[in-house]
Amino acid sequence: MPRRTVELTPTLMLRAYRHGLFPMAETRDSCRLYWLDPEQRGILPLDRFHLPRRLVRTALSDLYQVTADKNFSGTIAACATPMPGRDETWINPQIEQIFTALHRQGHAHSVETWRNGDLVGGLYGVAIGGAFFGESMFSLARDASKVALAYLVARLRLGGFRLLDTQFVTSHLSQFGAAETPRAEYRALLDQAVEAPAVWLTMPDGEALRREIRAMRAS
Repeated sequence: MPRRTVELTPTLMLRAYRHGLFPMAETRDSCRLYWLDPEQRGILPLDRFHLPRRLVRTALSDLYQVTADKNFSGTIAACATPMPGRDETWINPQIEQIFTALHRQGHAHSVETWRNGDLVGGLYGVAIGGAFFGESMFSLARDASKVALAYLVARLRLGGFRLLDTQFVTSHLSQFGAAETPRAEYRALLDQAVEAPAVWLTMPDGEALRREIRAMRAS
């Protein structure tokens, strides 16, 4: 019998995230997607996010302008583009399309960093209840993605989020306090977080954001 193809829809994606699954393609040009459910899940604790002193100064300076949901399509396209040190990506056109649809529905969000009017860094992910699932980030200038991450965490803390899922732990994320969590423990955290009330703040008070970023140095 022929194998049945399941249509990937925003509804199916949200259901999968609620159950701890997320999709990836092998390469940018691959037409096949895989559902992943790692035994060890990457989590960045929002209450213990650590921002090095130098990055606090950068995030609070005028070096970058930081926005949210201003250019989601540009952000995910940049995350999907190979760059120096990243020859291949797992974001294929199908993933771009489905996350763009989720963004239009208000479920997927981006944080962007700009310099002199140019998009030079950012990240995107999915929000369900009090859980945010970070998908990917990119940087075309020093610390641009790190500043985006700092402002993401500030927004999540202000909005009452409980969980920041990073999927995996990399050396880039470990410097901020990311750690691996066993699948069973992650599922328990996830079940609580997706049912918790939270608000994605596209344009929160600027001073409130800066207070959160200052507090990260002491976290």
